[in-house]
Amino acid sequence: MEVKRLSVSWQFWIVLILTLQGLSALDFDPYRVLGVSRTASQADIKKAYKKLAREWHPDKNKDPGAEDKFIQISKAYEILSNEEKRTNYDHYGDAGENQGYQKHQREYRFRHFHENFYFDESFFHFPFNAERRDSIDEKYLLHFSHYVNEVVPDSFKKPYLIKITSDWCFSCIHIEPVWKEVVQELEGLGVGIGVVHAGYERRLAHHLGAHSTPSILGIINGKISFFHNAVVHENLRQFVESLLPGNLVEKVTNKNYVRFLSGWQQENKPHALLFGQTPAVPLLYKLTAFAYKDYVSFGYVYMGLRGVEEMTRQYNINVYAPTMLIFKEHINKPADVIQARGLKKQVIEDFITQNKYLLAARLTSQRLFQELCPVKRSHRQRKYCVVLLTAETGKLSKPFEAFLSFALANTQDTVRFVHVYSNRQQEFASTLLPDSEAFQGKSGVSILERRNTAGRVVFKTLEDPWTGSESDKFILLGYLDQLRKDPAFLSSEAVLPDLTDELAPVFFLRWLYSISDSLSDWWESLLHSNWREMMPLLSLIFSALFIVFGTVIVQAFSDSNEEGESQPPEKEEVPEKPGKTEPAFTKENSSKIPKKGFVEVTELTDVTYTSNLVRLRPGHMNVVLILSNSTKTSLLQKFALEVYTFTGSSSLHFSFLSLDKHREWLEYLLEFAQDAAPIPNQYDKHFMERDYTGYVLALNGHKKYFCLFKPLKTVEEEAMGSCDPDCSRGKPPCGLGPKPLKGKLSKLSLWMERLLEGSLQRFYIPSWPELD
Repeated sequence: MEVKRLSVSWQFWIVLILTLQGLSALDFDPYRVLGVSRTASQADIKKAYKKLAREWHPDKNKDPGAEDKFIQISKAYEILSNEEKRTNYDHYGDAGENQGYQKHQREYRFRHFHENFYFDESFFHFPFNAERRDSIDEKYLLHFSHYVNEVVPDSFKKPYLIKITSDWCFSCIHIEPVWKEVVQELEGLGVGIGVVHAGYERRLAHHLGAHSTPSILGIINGKISFFHNAVVHENLRQFVESLLPGNLVEKVTNKNYVRFLSGWQQENKPHALLFGQTPAVPLLYKLTAFAYKDYVSFGYVYMGLRGVEEMTRQYNINVYAPTMLIFKEHINKPADVIQARGLKKQVIEDFITQNKYLLAARLTSQRLFQELCPVKRSHRQRKYCVVLLTAETGKLSKPFEAFLSFALANTQDTVRFVHVYSNRQQEFASTLLPDSEAFQGKSGVSILERRNTAGRVVFKTLEDPWTGSESDKFILLGYLDQLRKDPAFLSSEAVLPDLTDELAPVFFLRWLYSISDSLSDWWESLLHSNWREMMPLLSLIFSALFIVFGTVIVQAFSDSNEEGESQPPEKEEVPEKPGKTEPAFTKENSSKIPKKGFVEVTELTDVTYTSNLVRLRPGHMNVVLILSNSTKTSLLQKFALEVYTFTGSSSLHFSFLSLDKHREWLEYLLEFAQDAAPIPNQYDKHFMERDYTGYVLALNGHKKYFCLFKPLKTVEEEAMGSCDPDCSRGKPPCGLGPKPLKGKLSKLSLWMERLLEGSLQRFYIPSWPELD
């Protein structure tokens, strides 16, 4: 009886709660939320929405109810901006799709709640957990119009990470802690975050190609990429990093830093250098480089790399803290410096924003002209541009160098110095320069102020050509002083034509880029939107290919078996060398019996370096022989004989490395081996002549360690330190003797046995160096 009363009581409370929810839903009036009348136009609705969205956005309004108010504003705008939903609301009091969905959800929850109350306590708590979970994502909820109008254009400045979720999604609960942790980190670095509810935003979910929940995808430059790995913190971080272009940040060393910094004239951009303590470029720096890629070129210097001491000394870098430098027209001295142990996003962005342009930038497009020389808004916001009109030259001309030094000495907030190549912008230059013969083939300087966006300007041009002399500088300084006292000093008026985009690609390249983008979009659409319709066709194609290749493989095996039966293989004998007996195979080492009659040895080059070492599968090792061009033939023959008995192991690979090409890489590796190479500060005068031929390295690419085999000849050479080159002290004379080069590898097979036993000493390194 008590149980029955309890059941009736709970049913009463549930009905009461759902009734109140229905009344609150009916009380929602989108017109009242936006403060517009029922006859308001779309322009009025959009204007009201923008005003309220700016006022109640949770990032700007700290009121506790700002988030709920912002959600109501977004929902109201979504209904009224869609003519179909607005009509449904005007006639029936709801927007159609969402109200029916909510009603279905309430009925579904109530029915299953009543059926499972006594059997599944976690199910009783699930709706409340769902409300709590949704409250975390409410800040990032996206609607279709918001996605199209704001997210897609903004994705050209920063990548977006978007989660597709829905109600009653148990997998969404499992990934919630990881998602929350990743969002807190990546949002602080500058990554855009979005959440799409597949139940309420079916159109947007279908547009994104999300057919299941939860789904995670990234958007950059308007293109969508899906995340397919396990939802863990590191995988999501690597996914965001993989969205960014690979050429955003250039690795700068002491060998290429002059070339990198000297590119300001061709690229017309300042160059930023970050000195960091990690080999990989920080994600924050990559995101900053993507956001400002149109204004600044970015480079990264790893301070742990050998040879960067020259740069750190030249620019006085503190090696214990990250340092960022901005270089403009002068590569020997940075224009600005920032240094801090923890560089934050806002600090870096403010630093880059203050140094987005060169001291005397070249006007290469109309957009850049509008940014550097904005239209006058008021008398207090006057912006003047001092324009140098000069001919294009391969090197810096004297007039430009004088103009640059004048700009450096007279930098002001209201004056911007720019220059234009008159031969590339002929109409622009002819409008500002006089028609007199005195300016033919010479440079000129004009001071101008833009009055409107249609090209109307007022200007004043120096009466004589600009040669960069002290008198020219004095005259220009006098003009600026008069302009500061009397803005009406700019007496001439004209309408400037739009500048041509000098850095825009030619028509053929633009055509290729557009075709490439169209094909890429078509392929993405085919994979993400129509994959279900394509499954039967793909299944048929793969089935046919399987049958064809299966038939070919079976036929090939049957032919090989017939040949084997007709011609039994003869026992292969390895020729014995005089004075040396090769070990015979036993049952214990039968697993090492060679599968081939030869040893496959490949050269380790920059092409095969990644596949044969850096990304070598776990448990596999690459045995590398060090040789020179003169010893290549003889050492390879002996090496093949010594390792032949070990070629049966599938986990061993054999390669050789040219000492003439990659001595620096080898010496760097040997520094981690005890007594394998001299310490750098103990180099003697014969160090560069040191003979490493015959060395053998067993490299484990996955665990980052190697084992070292030193040939017998090296030991003998070290024992020759007591020889007498002049034979005058009674000591044995110097010389290598007649012993052949093949003798260096005479004990390599024993060393290989110890390698397979795991009894050799291992030398660990932090990371594999690049193979130049």
